[in-house]
Amino acid sequence: MPYIGVLALQGDFQKHIEAVRACGREAKEVRTPEDLRDCERLIIPGGESTTVGILLQKSGLDKAILERAKENMPIWGTCMGLILLAKEIEGREQWGLKLFDVRVIRNAYGPQINSFETDIEFRGFQKPFHAVFIRAPIISKVGKDVEVLASHNGHPVAVQQGTLFGTTFHPELTDDLRIHQFFLSL
Repeated sequence: MPYIGVLALQGDFQKHIEAVRACGREAKEVRTPEDLRDCERLIIPGGESTTVGILLQKSGLDKAILERAKENMPIWGTCMGLILLAKEIEGREQWGLKLFDVRVIRNAYGPQINSFETDIEFRGFQKPFHAVFIRAPIISKVGKDVEVLASHNGHPVAVQQGTLFGTTFHPELTDDLRIHQFFLSL
């Protein structure tokens, strides 16, 4: 049976696995191109984008993810995951998958000590979503085919482009499963 893959090279992938399972779906760690083969969808969690970029290239997962993206496999990047998916990282020459037509600014809210939580309005949700921002990027530009699903202080924080989904915050760090359910419905 197909499962939801969660990239497990570095970062807090376990919380995404727990959230997917709480939604009633099977989730597995993805560390190799073979692990990705049977995935129905992929979540790229938070972490350190330079390190994960190097590990993706060394493992061959970079090419495997690009191939699956061509097949329209739904892919969700949270925080660092969105940075890796972005077409452009402002002010940096850094490797990325360059799939998502957004420009991001890494660590735009400052260092870890400036992490914060706030309620955001997410399109289609009846109640606000309590979002956790940890060294979060800012989306500074979206392409014409990118839909903004939520914003904070005038900046998009949840975006969708076809089967690509991105959040600058960490839904897996809350008990609210609505954003995971949204991704599972794409």
